[in-house]
Amino acid sequence: MADARTLLAAKERQEVFTTTPGATVLEACRLMQQYRVGCLVVMDQERIVGIFTERDVINRVVAAGKDAAGTRVQEVMTPDVIAIGPERPIAEIEAIMKQRRIRHLPVAGGGRLIGLLSIGDVTAWHAAKDQQMVESLTEYLYGRH
Repeated sequence: MADARTLLAAKERQEVFTTTPGATVLEACRLMQQYRVGCLVVMDQERIVGIFTERDVINRVVAAGKDAAGTRVQEVMTPDVIAIGPERPIAEIEAIMKQRRIRHLPVAGGGRLIGLLSIGDVTAWHAAKDQQMVESLTEYLYGRH
């Protein structure tokens, strides 16, 4: 059965971009822009302490009228991070994302951050699986083995 490890292996980009709680929102947003990502995992040493997403920027900074250069990530990040293990099945990952209305899940194991999964990674995995099924059925129907 496919799991978080399977999804991580299928990703084009393996790196996880992080920031610290003391970074400014402006610094974090510039990192997100530079790396073209929708979130950063907030780390204190080796420990995940939060996640900082585009939603946080919109809802807790822009809409709240805060100054991005004067606001620290720790003030506006999402602190209640759900991290999953690499053996977590894809069906459970999808259920967590749907029930919690979240788009990103850090993957941790052995006391360290291993990777980050997004809803896009789950969708891409399903699309690749579906494409493989279509190709197999086409080969079967037309006798191309």
